[in-house]
Amino acid sequence: MPTATILLAMALCATLTSTLTCAAVVSEILALLSFKQNLFDPRGAMDGWNASTPAAPCDWRGVLCSAGRVSELHLPRLQLGGRLSEQLGDLRQLRTLSLHSNNLNGSIPQALSRCTLLRTVYLQYNSFTGEISPSFFYNLTNLQVLNLGHNLISGEIPDELPARLQVLDLSSNSFSGKFPVNFSASHQLQFINLSFNHLSGSIPATIGTLQQLEYLFLDDNELYGTIPSAISNCSSLIHVSAGDNMLSGVVPATMGSLKSLQVISLPRNQLSGVVSSSLFCKMTERNATVRILDLSSNALTGIENHAGTTCAGVLEVLNVQGNRISRVFPDFIMNLSTLKVLDISGNLISGFLPDRIGNLVALEEFRARNNSLSGGIPDNVTKCVVLRVLDIGKNRFSGLIPEFIGEMKRLAMLYLGGNLFTGRIPESLGNLYLLELLDLSDNMLNGTVPLELMRLSNLSTLNLSNNRFSDEVLVNIGKFKGLEVLNMSGCGFSGAIPSSVGNLLRLKTLDLSKQNLSEELPVELFGLPSLQVVALQENSLSGNVPEGFSSLSNLQYLNLSSNAFSGQIPATYGFLRSLSVLSLSHNHISGSIPVELSNCSGLEGLELRENDLTGEIPAGFSHLSHLQRLDLGQNSLTGEIPESISNCSSLVVLLLDSNHISGHIPDTLSKLPMLMELDVSLNNLTGAIPANLSLISTLQHLNLSANNLEGRVPEALASRFSDPSIYTMNKNLCGQPLKKNCPSEKRQKRKRLILYIVVAGRVFTAVIVLLWLRIQSAKVAQETERGDTRREEAKPQFQFARGTWKWRKWST
Repeated sequence: MPTATILLAMALCATLTSTLTCAAVVSEILALLSFKQNLFDPRGAMDGWNASTPAAPCDWRGVLCSAGRVSELHLPRLQLGGRLSEQLGDLRQLRTLSLHSNNLNGSIPQALSRCTLLRTVYLQYNSFTGEISPSFFYNLTNLQVLNLGHNLISGEIPDELPARLQVLDLSSNSFSGKFPVNFSASHQLQFINLSFNHLSGSIPATIGTLQQLEYLFLDDNELYGTIPSAISNCSSLIHVSAGDNMLSGVVPATMGSLKSLQVISLPRNQLSGVVSSSLFCKMTERNATVRILDLSSNALTGIENHAGTTCAGVLEVLNVQGNRISRVFPDFIMNLSTLKVLDISGNLISGFLPDRIGNLVALEEFRARNNSLSGGIPDNVTKCVVLRVLDIGKNRFSGLIPEFIGEMKRLAMLYLGGNLFTGRIPESLGNLYLLELLDLSDNMLNGTVPLELMRLSNLSTLNLSNNRFSDEVLVNIGKFKGLEVLNMSGCGFSGAIPSSVGNLLRLKTLDLSKQNLSEELPVELFGLPSLQVVALQENSLSGNVPEGFSSLSNLQYLNLSSNAFSGQIPATYGFLRSLSVLSLSHNHISGSIPVELSNCSGLEGLELRENDLTGEIPAGFSHLSHLQRLDLGQNSLTGEIPESISNCSSLVVLLLDSNHISGHIPDTLSKLPMLMELDVSLNNLTGAIPANLSLISTLQHLNLSANNLEGRVPEALASRFSDPSIYTMNKNLCGQPLKKNCPSEKRQKRKRLILYIVVAGRVFTAVIVLLWLRIQSAKVAQETERGDTRREEAKPQFQFARGTWKWRKWST
């Protein structure tokens, strides 16, 4: 610190009252100047911090004093960057520190624990890192508000929290470890937000000792175990939220007795059992204060009525979608006249929709899709006069779509798709002037689309797909000028696509696939600047592959497969940098594959199967790092498989079958870590099968048949893919699983056979010799026996002479 600054600070002592010491003021000035020196201040917020000012530091921006000492430091939202100085701990009279919404980083100084008078600390929305030491809170006994949310702080949350702490916000950090458990009745906590961390373990029963707790946020952690019933002792609780965890068991019914509780939000857990109506139905004079109950995406099996025939309360939102609730529709809910949002979708609820749904006069959204509801739509639904969303899609509703739906003038979204509705679309739907979305897909509707629908000027999504209409596509379709999504696939429409489609300047998605559409595409289609998805597959559209799509810079999905397009693939498609999927399969397209497609850097799927394409596979495809599916099968491609195809590291499916590709199968294919399907059958490939193909652990489907491959099938590959058809029609392939011996094996077997014959011959000769010796030995023995019978006539006498035995007779 410059000497001049210190001298200026000491000079201020002359103006101070006798109750202050010069050393304390100098210490605070030096601490603040050190704080300033450490930071990047792009807006110059601290340019006026100078020890020479008349009342330094109390006249500095963001500094507030009490009795001549620094008591508050406020510098939020100033883009300050850098680390906090440890000398902040010298501000011994500091009561408020507010530096939120800046770009501060590094650890929170441990020296702040020396500021024992601190009451409020606002450091949220920065980039602080490091951990909070348990000793940090030891001296901060006066701390009431601590907000460190939206930083990068890690480690465990200290278990010993100051008893006077009222607000604790550590949300959106990287805290781990257990939930703090050392709570007691002496704690004054009113607000706890620990959401969006990595906390584990269970919610402790000691949470029930926090009598002043009003708000508890624990969302998006890794908490498990049951919700302790002791939470019902938090008598001041207003809002409890613990979604996106792994909590299990039942929701304590006693929570409904909390007289101030308004919000219970526990979505996306593993809660089970039944939901007690005591959570939202009036059981006593003091309960039934819950306004929002969100238990979506759990494993709940029912809603139990403990309130008798009536269920009075103040419930406004009931969301139990995505559970396992079965049986008939819970009729008692129809008594909740305050209900604004009712979502029971994605369950197993059956039976009819209750007539008493008309009692829900405040209902704004009713969602019941993905159940097993049947019958018709009750006419009492028209009494829900403020209903904006009616979603009963994917059930078993049948009969005609009732005309009275057209009386529900507040409707903005109408989902009736995925049912068994028959007949015509009611003309009365044209009276729903506020309608933004109309989904009648996947029914059995027939006839013509009523022209009255053209009056729906606010319509942004129209889905009529998979019905049985028998007419041309609406000639006046262009009157839906606000339309963003148009899906009429699988409706049986015929004829040409009307040129009025060019009036849909907001259109983002156009799906007219699986029809009987014919002729060429209208040029007006290529002037829709917002178009992102075009699905025209499985029609009879003709003409050259339209080059006009090249002008649609936002295009992400283009599917023209299974039509009668001809000509060549426009090289200008390479300008479609946003393109994710290009499918031109099953047409009459000729020429080569334009190398310019390599410029579509976001391409994930390229399907050109069953055309008349010639030439080689562009080596430039190696630049398509996002490519997942490449299908070039059933063409007339030549050349070799590019070695660089291995640079397509995201490739999952590679289909090159039924072409005239030659050369070897590249060894580099083993570098495709996500490849699941490889088909190079019916080509002119030569050489050996690369042994390292077996190293592709993700590979599930393989076809190498009908080529000119040779040599042994690698054993490791044969053990994984043992179906012989994978390797057949390669006349020079051998080994398992073809059950065809390789040439080298035949030579070895011939040598072994000759060796066996030689050995067997020698063994046979030895046996013959042994037999002969035994026979000779037997003859000698017989001669000896004859000599013994003549001993009395002439006893033999042995004489050994000159190394041999000779016979001599006894003389008489």
